[in-house]
Amino acid sequence: MSETMDAKKKEELARLKKNVKGLLNRLSEPNMASISNQLEEFYMTNSRKDMNDTLTDVLLAACVTPALMPDRLMMEHVLLISILHHNVGIEVGGHVLETIVKQFDEHSRSISETKECDNLINLIAHFYNFHVIQCVLVFDILKKLTSNFKEKDIALILLLLKQVGFTLRKDDAAALRDLIIEAQNKANSVGKQFQDQTRIRFMLETMLALKNNDMRKIPGYDPEPVEKLRKLQRSLIHNNRGDFLLRATLENLLTADQVGRWWIVGSSWSGVPMIEDTSTKKQQNIVGEVSGKIMELARKQRMNTDIRKNIFCVMMTSEDYLDAFEKLLRLGLKDQQEREIIHVLLHCCLQEKIFNPFYAFLVEKFCEYDRRFQMTFQFSMWDRFRELKSMTNVATTSLVRLLVHLLSKKVVSLSIFKVIEFSELDKPKVRFLRQILQKLLMETEQEELVAIFQRISGIPKLAMLREGLKLFIIHFLLKNASSLGTSEQTNLLKERVEIAEKALQTKDTVLKF
Repeated sequence: MSETMDAKKKEELARLKKNVKGLLNRLSEPNMASISNQLEEFYMTNSRKDMNDTLTDVLLAACVTPALMPDRLMMEHVLLISILHHNVGIEVGGHVLETIVKQFDEHSRSISETKECDNLINLIAHFYNFHVIQCVLVFDILKKLTSNFKEKDIALILLLLKQVGFTLRKDDAAALRDLIIEAQNKANSVGKQFQDQTRIRFMLETMLALKNNDMRKIPGYDPEPVEKLRKLQRSLIHNNRGDFLLRATLENLLTADQVGRWWIVGSSWSGVPMIEDTSTKKQQNIVGEVSGKIMELARKQRMNTDIRKNIFCVMMTSEDYLDAFEKLLRLGLKDQQEREIIHVLLHCCLQEKIFNPFYAFLVEKFCEYDRRFQMTFQFSMWDRFRELKSMTNVATTSLVRLLVHLLSKKVVSLSIFKVIEFSELDKPKVRFLRQILQKLLMETEQEELVAIFQRISGIPKLAMLREGLKLFIIHFLLKNASSLGTSEQTNLLKERVEIAEKALQTKDTVLKF
């Protein structure tokens, strides 16, 4: 029975490979849409692992050959992967990229005159061009090639810089400058050993052209084909929400089998078990790395579980909100554990003596990354609305400023207040809502204000909320407008209230007509 099952599985995989190969053989710019749609259907009807393995095998067989492949063919294949990466899931791009990087590592160690390494470098460059990976992996590869600094490495550096040099300069000019300095030092110390000095001189001239942003000095540089395919990419991607850039480093990808794949959220582990219990191991490492002061602070803030302690320690020891975001994702938390990130974030935000924008930007980043964080934040807010009576003035002010930031950035909408009963408002809720609406009306630009209030217009389910907001603004803001101080501020408030009321009615009016 086992043999029959194996034979049946092999037959299915052979049929799948034949179908995928047939599609990729016909791949071109005009039929990109139909081929990506058919591959998406294959992902719906087959195991994702089988599809990822098959697609990777077929793509590498087509692109990684002993001869140098045309750049156009490379770009079309990577464009297809980038579309599937966005529409199907980031594990598609992650799987292909991991295989490419491992093959590049193998080929770079061997001494060969064939062009497999060049083709692999071209693929990685286009993964960057089509927004599948962040610049960190490209810089890692350039650093590795610069440290080796053989003739083959110099050729690969030139190839990579020609493809993505100016984009690297735009994304991280400081890192590129450091790389150029390192390459110049290496050329001065080791370069004299080479018989052919022209290639080294050409590499240094190319780097100087990149440093000075001079595209004319790089022969054959033409960004137009990539830009044209990027426009096609934008038209074929259905899922634009969230962050799809893979931030894995070279070391992450090469050691993925031993330490797992943190860059793919929710990926399951199969094969050799990781070091005992992964989550416990990670948590112990993080807790062990931080100082006693941070741990004492975590204890005072009632971080009573290992997960909360880890989240707290990561936030308190991060350089900035982007660093905190990446490190928190690397914790690999799942389901209920993942929700603790938002809970700890809000707790810390409300405990600060003065409002710290760090928390607002970090919440914004998580809410934009995935809708599930947005939902967790919304439920947490509803809990806070019920606790306003027991909150201190400092905590209430921090909550107000956090919500104003997220509303103005359109991360959340005014529908978050739909749970508030405007007919039964107590003093804390009145004070809270007055602060939020006053800040929105007085401190945001006119266009932003229209967008904020327009988001809840024309939605039948939010009719009660719209009416509640209108009445609240009239009774609790306009009646006390004179308390703002100068007549200019009073007039500004009245003008902004009129704009907000019109924005609330915009879609309603259209619907009636």
